Amino acid sequence: MTDDGHPRPEAVVSATGRLLLAETFARGEVTGLRHALSACAESAGLREQRLDDFVLAVNELITNAVRHGGGAGQLRLWHAGAALVCEVSDGGGGIGAQRLDNHQRPSPSTAGGWGLWLAEQLSDTMEVTTGPTGTTVRITTALGDGVGSAVSGGAERAK
Repeated sequence: MTDDGHPRPEAVVSATGRLLLAETFARGEVTGLRHALSACAESAGLREQRLDDFVLAVNELITNAVRHGGGAGQLRLWHAGAALVCEVSDGGGGIGAQRLDNHQRPSPSTAGGWGLWLAEQLSDTMEVTTGPTGTTVRITTALGDGVGSAVSGGAERAK
C-alpha cells in the first residue's frame, strides 16, 4: 500500500529478475521506446507473433500514459524466469472502476477505449493498479511458445 491507500505492484524487479530496459518517456519518444523495447524483448528470446503481440500491447500502454496519464511515464522491462514482464506507470488521475471492470471488446465504431482491452488480450497476464496519483499496468508474456497464448485472452486483472 502507498500513503494514498492504493495498492501498488510488488517490487519492480524481484531478486531473481534481470532488468532489461528502464526508461522515462514523454510524447514524441513513443516510437523510439517501442523500437528499444522490441530489440530488448527479441534479445531476451521473444519471437515471431508473440514478439509482435507483446510490443503492440506495450505500445498501447505507453500511448495511454501519454494521452490519459499526464503526458509522460516510466517503462520497465525485465526477464523473470521463463517470462518477460513490462510495467508502464504514469502520474495521471487514475482509471475509473467502471472502465476497469469492463472486459468486453469495444465496439468497432468506438474511436477510443481499445488500449487496455488490447493489452489484456495480447498478454498472458495483466495487473492494473490505479488511483488519484497515477496508474501502473504490468503485463507478462511467456518466452518461447508460452503457456497462455495471447489468442486465448488469458490475462488476469487486478485493481
